[in-house]
Amino acid sequence: MSARSCTVQHVRNSADEAPKGRHGGPAATDSAADRVDWFTETVSRALMPSEFRPLDSDRFHAEGALLDLGSTQVSRFTYSPLRSRRTPRLIRAGDPEQYQMGLVLKGTAWFAQDGSEAALQARDLAVWDTSRPYESGSGLDGRNVEVVVLQIPKAVMPLPSQQLDRLLARRVRADQGLTAVLSDFLLSLAAHGPDTPPSSLAALGNMAVELAAASLSQQLGNERETPAEVRAHALLRRINTFIDQNLGDPELTPRLIAERHHISLRTLYTLFEDEPEGVAASIRRRRLERCRADLAAPELRHRPVQAIAARWGFTSAAAFSRTFRAAYGLTPVEYRRERG
Repeated sequence: MSARSCTVQHVRNSADEAPKGRHGGPAATDSAADRVDWFTETVSRALMPSEFRPLDSDRFHAEGALLDLGSTQVSRFTYSPLRSRRTPRLIRAGDPEQYQMGLVLKGTAWFAQDGSEAALQARDLAVWDTSRPYESGSGLDGRNVEVVVLQIPKAVMPLPSQQLDRLLARRVRADQGLTAVLSDFLLSLAAHGPDTPPSSLAALGNMAVELAAASLSQQLGNERETPAEVRAHALLRRINTFIDQNLGDPELTPRLIAERHHISLRTLYTLFEDEPEGVAASIRRRRLERCRADLAAPELRHRPVQAIAARWGFTSAAAFSRTFRAAYGLTPVEYRRERG
């Protein structure tokens, strides 16, 4: 589970059955303490460093999966009743700097953070900040718990932190409005994400962020205060995904991007004003990065340089050579020879 690949990785551990292997955990004959330690390490790597105390260590069992969506992740866990907490010491030990949204599918859960508490049942959702301490209890009624967790880095969350703070550790019903749409989307991701082509996973991650921001904005009751900001952020993410998926098209230009997204060129340039580079420079850099990767790939060493350039949208060999040298200090041929 520690690997962040574009696949679902399963972990399982129980007193009755614990398959061995890299992600399987200790054998069934190991002590209860070993099983709890294994689960703590596994979840701490997947989500954030935390402490766990099962209510019945001798019969503790758990199962989980992680789907990597680029900047975001979706995790799914089923486990025996337990208590957990995240202390300032654990935050110093590791902080992914994320907002995490937990959707309860089965059982019950209790969560407390920043002075708020939430008692959750099936089809309820809660939000927490990985940079703050928390305490929680799951399955305190004796039943196993199943949850889906959406992990969103703070850097890509469209909503301001001052607004999200109002939702920390607050019960949100996930059976109505936009939150119901989000919960169904997360369940579909968990079920069908492993069969999705890796090239499409980042787009699904963008959709998850947009849905999460929209549903949280609805909960805040401020649709009229922040929709422009949220829409602009979502549009920029869609445009960046569109660029990545169409780099090989020599007709990919700012004008084409604006037309495909039904916006003006001026609006497109405005979206990129706060980005490190403009839209045309972004297209050129991404194309050059793909070309550089292909030139360094041993399996492509017999492919002509011009064929690689054309694959990523460069129609002129001379212009490509000049642009490549200006970016990396070497011509494409020199770079391939140096890497070879």
